[in-house]
Amino acid sequence: MSNRALLEVIALDAEDAIAAQAGGADRLELVTDMAADGLTPSRETYARIRAAVDVPLRVMLRLADGFAAGDVDALVRVAAELRSEGADEFVLGFLDGDGHPDLEALDRVVAELDGCRWTFHRAIDHCADRDALRERLADLPGLDTYLTAGSAAGVDEGLPVLVAEAEAARLGGTGHGPRLLVGGGLRLEHVPALLAAGVDAFHIGGAARPAGWTSPVAPGAVSAWRRALDAQAGAEHTEPEPMAETVAPVAPVP
Repeated sequence: MSNRALLEVIALDAEDAIAAQAGGADRLELVTDMAADGLTPSRETYARIRAAVDVPLRVMLRLADGFAAGDVDALVRVAAELRSEGADEFVLGFLDGDGHPDLEALDRVVAELDGCRWTFHRAIDHCADRDALRERLADLPGLDTYLTAGSAAGVDEGLPVLVAEAEAARLGGTGHGPRLLVGGGLRLEHVPALLAAGVDAFHIGGAARPAGWTSPVAPGAVSAWRRALDAQAGAEHTEPEPMAETVAPVAPVP
C-alpha cells in the first residue's frame, strides 16, 4: 500500500495547472480572484484547464468574498454549467450569520452536484462550533474532505486542533469521516507533526508561488513539496530494521 500523501495546489489558469502537475501535484483546486480569497472560475477557464492536465480538479463554488452563500439561485446555475462542462469535483462551504452551517444553501447546491465529491473549505475555521458543524454536515452526500488550518489565523495557531482532529478521525469520532486536507499558512516545518498525527493531505497556494500571487505556479516549488512529503511520509511509515539476534557463546563441555 502506498504511503504517498496527497498534494493539492491552487491553480488560477492553464499555465498554473500545467506547472503544478509537472511539479508533482496530485490534485488542483481551481479558483479565480485571490484578492477575494478565491471565487468560482468561468466555465471557459475550467474547460481550458481540463484540456491541459489530467489530474483531478476541484472547482470552487463561491461568488463573493466571505462565507455567506449569497445568491443561491446563481450558485445552483453556476454549478449546473460546470457540471455540463464535465466538472465532477467541487469546493464549497457556507455559514449563516451566527457562524453555523447554512444547511438550506448547502442542500440546494449539493443536490445540483448530484453525488459529486466535494470539499467543505475553510469556512470550518470561521464557524461557531467545529464539532457541531461536522455533526450537522455528516449526512450530506459527496462530502469527503475538510480543508482546514485548524484556526482562522492559520496552521501556526491551529496545529494542536489539527493534531487532535486527526486523532479523532483515527478513532472514528462522529463527523470525522471526511479527510482532513490541511492548508492555510501551511509550511514545510508543520509537515512532520501532521504526518505523525495521521494527516495525509496537504493544500498549498502561495507556497507554490515564491514570487507572489501575481506570478504563476513554479514547478520547482511544487516539486520541493512533493519531495519533502514523499521523504517524510516514507520515514514516518518505515519500520526499523530488526536487530541481529545475539547468540551467547557455548561453553566447552569438560
